[in-house]
Amino acid sequence: MKWKILVFVCFLCGSFYPSFGDAKAPKGWSLNGSALKDYECGVDKSEKHSGKHSGFLASKSSWKKGFGTLMQAIQATRFRGKRVRLSAWIKTQNVRWWSGLWMRVDGKKRKLLAFDNMQRRPIRGTNGWKRYTVVLDVADEATKIAFGVLLSGQGKIWLDTIALEVVSLQVPSTNQLPKPLPTTPQNTSFEK
Repeated sequence: MKWKILVFVCFLCGSFYPSFGDAKAPKGWSLNGSALKDYECGVDKSEKHSGKHSGFLASKSSWKKGFGTLMQAIQATRFRGKRVRLSAWIKTQNVRWWSGLWMRVDGKKRKLLAFDNMQRRPIRGTNGWKRYTVVLDVADEATKIAFGVLLSGQGKIWLDTIALEVVSLQVPSTNQLPKPLPTTPQNTSFEK
């Protein structure tokens, strides 16, 4: 059941790419998700990890179901063939369902190549500033990398000091996609 939810959210995130004209979102970011009317985002000048501001994503009191995401998408060209780590400092307040940092790597025609939204290690409740990471491999055929924070349910999430960097293959991938099935039967003699 959990993998079905993961795949559903995964495909939903893939259908939302930034419209940089979104007046509610911070410059370069976009508010997207399955329940846009139930979420709001912006810049917070009083709550920050470093610098003068942070971004936030919050549910409105009318929240009923669905999720919101504060996100952006970039071309994958300079990251192709590399392992990348998305990191951000995140603070949460009264997150009732779950939230997380997420990243998605797409190929042509939005073919899903790699994905992690922290659903298996969700951020819940009220938490002070903490650094979270997502690590994915960017395939040679990748065209886009989308990333951001996701909030499913009620609550508020702040993010600050975001970095997208190339890391060595020694850093474990957090990819949540199932591995492809083998093309032939495996270990049929049980000798391995």
